[in-house]
Amino acid sequence: MILWSSVLVFLASVLPRIFQRKVCFVYPSADGGDDTAAILSAFKECGRGGRVEFGNETYHIESVMNLTDLEDCTIDVKGTLLWGTDINYWLENSYPIGYQNQSSAWLLGGTGITLSGHGYGTIDGNGQVWYDFNANRSNLAGRPHALTIVDTKDSIIEGMHFVQPQMWTMTIMNSSNVLLQDIYVNATSSNHNTTGNTDGANTVYSDNITFRRWVVDDGDDCIAVKANSTNILIEDSVFYHGHGIAIGSIGQFPDRFERIENVTARNITYFNTGWVFGRYLKTWTGEQNGYPPNGGGGGQGFLQNATLHNTRSIFAIDQCISYIGAMDGCDTSLFSLENIHFEDIHGTSKTSGVFQCSGAAPCTNISLANIDVVNPNGERLDTYQCVEGNMKDTTGISCSGPPTWDYIKYVRNHDTERD
Repeated sequence: MILWSSVLVFLASVLPRIFQRKVCFVYPSADGGDDTAAILSAFKECGRGGRVEFGNETYHIESVMNLTDLEDCTIDVKGTLLWGTDINYWLENSYPIGYQNQSSAWLLGGTGITLSGHGYGTIDGNGQVWYDFNANRSNLAGRPHALTIVDTKDSIIEGMHFVQPQMWTMTIMNSSNVLLQDIYVNATSSNHNTTGNTDGANTVYSDNITFRRWVVDDGDDCIAVKANSTNILIEDSVFYHGHGIAIGSIGQFPDRFERIENVTARNITYFNTGWVFGRYLKTWTGEQNGYPPNGGGGGQGFLQNATLHNTRSIFAIDQCISYIGAMDGCDTSLFSLENIHFEDIHGTSKTSGVFQCSGAAPCTNISLANIDVVNPNGERLDTYQCVEGNMKDTTGISCSGPPTWDYIKYVRNHDTERD
């Protein structure tokens, strides 16, 4: 006679073990050698339906990693992934990502990925060697991004620390439904060389991306929303020293029609952002000068439905980006900016907001509400550098006059990324 109760008890104890997610532990080399092969092997075995676990160790990464086509994969990082410093290797072998001549040291992609650092797992790009090597240069071909999330959907990246990334910290490309939360980025230099191009994150050709509880200290855009990015949310974050939130730049490629749509930033705090403004929208001029990545312009498209709510810093619109530093073309961009709203903004700034809209395609429906910004002397900043004829259907904006050439020069001398 079968005792069904005993069978059920047995199955309850056995089935979880039968169907338990397979775990692949990555063990670092005992002699401090390249751990890339062991990492790739672990993902080959557990990258589809399993878990890859990095212990509280240092893993040396001396080679590029392409970890795409993952599915239902959990990645636990409890130690440090430390990138190698052979500059010539990375310049020759980093993966092109198909955008602005950029490249990456690590491609990660798939469906249902969970990458967790538990609040301390670290990606260390050993970026100081790049900051020294790349001093006073921009967009060096082959200088890799630390991590590129590519062709990814329905995934979570959380609790990770990024220290001294080689270039852009993270790029999200051709992806959708990705949550990135509780991320810390420190892209500061240990000497006086500027870090240049060390964005915290960029979105490109991606939809429904959420950045939540980020802390970024860098020398460039903290988070940048670039070409064909839609439904982007940035919230509950703190940014130090960098350029805050950049929506753009866009319109760099004369043969492309691009868009940015439905961007919301809320509950953002800025400290000593180096680009005067904490958040800005930027397009290239309508005239092509040079070629991407170190030149361009003349692209068309639209940026619409952007709301920046409850933040602490001043703001700008700039349709005058021209990499070569030409002092004309500020009224030539045909790129359309529509439905831009700045709300509940408070804090201290050295300068008032600036709206450098293009006369060829005036900004439409730009509104300000509940703005309380003062200069270091406590004086209220409630007028803006702008040309009323270059804007339509504005609310709450009082123009003091056109942006000065000193301002334009300042932008071009301090916007070190310019893309």
